Amino acid sequence: MELEYALYQGDTLLKIGTADELATFKQVKRKTILFYATPAYQKRTSEKSLRTIRLEEEQA
Repeated sequence: MELEYALYQGDTLLKIGTADELATFKQVKRKTILFYATPAYQKRTSEKSLRTIRLEEEQA
């Protein structure tokens, strides 16, 4: 099972999906979507910028 992410712009949820799905949605590379989730990116940008949040898997 591939990990799912939520893509936000500020407080607005744009889309939920895999890194590949979000990359297609924003027309960027997969690694760019993953970079949006890093602390380095978050320090460099404002809270209104794009953010990727990894969603936790439910444990059965």
